[in-house]
Amino acid sequence: MSDQSYEPLLLNRKNTSKTLDETIERCIGEFGWAQLLQSVLVSLSWIFDAQQTFISVFTDTHAVNEWSLQKRDVSSVLNGLPASSFFIGCLIGGLVLSTLADTKLGRKNMLVFSCLVMSVAGTITSISTNIWIYSFLRFLSGFGRATIGTCALVLSTELVGNQWRGQVGIIGFVCFTIGFLSLPIIAFLNKESSWRVLYLWTCLPTILYSILVHFLVCESPRWLYVRGNKEEFVSTLKSITTRSSLTLSFFGSFFEFEDQEHDNNSNESSTINLYSAIKMLIEKNWAFKRLISVMLVGFGIGMIYYGMPLGVGNLPFNLYLSVTLNALSELPASIVTFFLIGKLTRKKSLLVFSMLSGICSIGCVVVQNDDFKVLQMGFELFSFFSACTCFNVLLIYTVELFPTCVRNSAVSMVRQALVLGGAISPMLVAFGRTNRWFSYGVFGICIAICGLFVLCLPETKGRTLSDTMDEEEYKESVFVC
Repeated sequence: MSDQSYEPLLLNRKNTSKTLDETIERCIGEFGWAQLLQSVLVSLSWIFDAQQTFISVFTDTHAVNEWSLQKRDVSSVLNGLPASSFFIGCLIGGLVLSTLADTKLGRKNMLVFSCLVMSVAGTITSISTNIWIYSFLRFLSGFGRATIGTCALVLSTELVGNQWRGQVGIIGFVCFTIGFLSLPIIAFLNKESSWRVLYLWTCLPTILYSILVHFLVCESPRWLYVRGNKEEFVSTLKSITTRSSLTLSFFGSFFEFEDQEHDNNSNESSTINLYSAIKMLIEKNWAFKRLISVMLVGFGIGMIYYGMPLGVGNLPFNLYLSVTLNALSELPASIVTFFLIGKLTRKKSLLVFSMLSGICSIGCVVVQNDDFKVLQMGFELFSFFSACTCFNVLLIYTVELFPTCVRNSAVSMVRQALVLGGAISPMLVAFGRTNRWFSYGVFGICIAICGLFVLCLPETKGRTLSDTMDEEEYKESVFVC
């Protein structure tokens, strides 16, 4: 394939080349109300994602106790079954559903489907009659939830140009914080009611949200172009544009050039099938190296990100207060990421905050005297804050590391690594009840070691997004040279 295949999708009248990123940015103009509305609507899904991720803190114990009163031989081992089932569902759902957003369904339809599966399963959970049905429905909820954050992040960032990509990604993280923070509030207001009410309060609004997304949100123009949907690609750009200078002749020239470029890209786009995205990530050495590195970083972050909220019960503090403080610590993490994402490099940010998170987590082990309870909580909160910042930066970094044709799959794989770390953390928390080195100690060592793998990755700050594997490989070769 010649170097011309890496040239952009649109040539102006002076034959000046443009990348797809620049073409879309030219079309949509500055970040206006249309893009803001789309980004906010998509990012709201993170609220419901957070609620179902951490709802187990307030529901599982009450649910198991209810059935234990009816059936005395229920083993105490089953207490952790619902939470484990949810995370197993997240892992399997991520593997099964991740490539559909890159291939058949697209970002928008995958987001709607995932939200519906999670919310319907959660609604039915409220009428569970035993722990087995309850755990199975939690599995289904996790299965659907697996791709919500991925699709929301990728879709929202692909609707805007390079200048606003990091800031738009932060909107989702703020929404996740709002969802996390809303849980202890809803739980406290309904503490005299059954745990079943909590599922209804969090799942029924999600069903309504899914319907709104279906009718109001646009599909990613990048995905439409890669899939060859030219007419819908142009229609989407028109629907979110703020510039009156766009004319039919402009799009006519686009189609004329796009037809010439289509032959160059047809071999790659035509081979996209259900699991070809993962296959392409494995076959390309540079892509496989990047994927393994970011997944290892994600695994370490996931242990603290999901493990810390579960482990606060081991500290001498009120559960509602501890969960609320952890949820609140996500907000400054999102704010810090929002203001610094355009200034700091991705590699340094991940390296520094992962080290800080590890040191503070180990600090929770070193300081165990009850006279220093406030210091213990301070270490725990700052460790969780640093892990949240790492979580935010890592997802944006992953979006920039991979081209459009495999981006959703790559982000989904990284999220599965995060969830895998979260799936292991409950066991460590249980061991940590007798010795904190098994929980906070392991958390700190793991995130510090895994954070070092960021040194194996290229810096992406300020780079435009690629759309094909060949284009990204060309940039990689130029970067190395």
